[in-house]
Amino acid sequence: MRRNKSTNLPAPFLKRLWVKEDSSLGEQYPFNLPWLDEDFSLDFATPVTIIVGENGTGKSTLIEAVAALCGFDEAGGGKGYMPVDHSRAVDRSGAPLATALRAAWLPKVTAGWFFRAESFFSVARFLDEAARDANAAPPGFLSWSHGEGFVRFFEERMSRQGIYLLDEPESALSPKRQLELLRILHAIQGSANAQIIMATHSPILMAVPGARLLEITRAGLVETELRQTGHFKLYRDFTVDPDDFVGRALRDEG
Repeated sequence: MRRNKSTNLPAPFLKRLWVKEDSSLGEQYPFNLPWLDEDFSLDFATPVTIIVGENGTGKSTLIEAVAALCGFDEAGGGKGYMPVDHSRAVDRSGAPLATALRAAWLPKVTAGWFFRAESFFSVARFLDEAARDANAAPPGFLSWSHGEGFVRFFEERMSRQGIYLLDEPESALSPKRQLELLRILHAIQGSANAQIIMATHSPILMAVPGARLLEITRAGLVETELRQTGHFKLYRDFTVDPDDFVGRALRDEG
């Protein structure tokens, strides 16, 4: 088995994505996403890149496409892992998008992991079984509570050099656990030993100091700051006056 080569160069390792010159972007999803055209390109300038946007804007599809370019399975996991049978999955849009993209690396570091909250349990079981088959101690991520298992997984995996793709990791994390992940991401941003590309709805996770924050809009991926995001503004309005916020939200129902 070929071992992944390490590098002394700092992250980001994946420098840029762009659409291939000969790609034909049709009218079917994901090629009809409003921000995707022949001029699309995305540069990575910081160890941690955070992508935000409403549901349906294509942020998870973009993360899946990067995972495919890294050689990770679209259901989650690392290179060479296929922990989930998804041959009959309805939505497999990330891998097709990857066929229309080119990636520039310096250097090409594809050790790492694609984390998807919805497949975490299948991946964790796969890791336990693989360890037992190799007569090694299983990592036992499922022996902890849901949120604790997630955080323990992040601590163990992302301490290694590599590229890590996180699709809405806050799904099973309480605000306190999100702060633990925030600290992990902050350390990575400072050490530049790994590259993180994360899609999230969590204002806490958007707040990684020094990270690049991008918002997906109809006009493309726009660089923004925490306080300008719709997510932050919504949570701010709620915490300032919860009763008024809830009242207005209920009046706007339907």
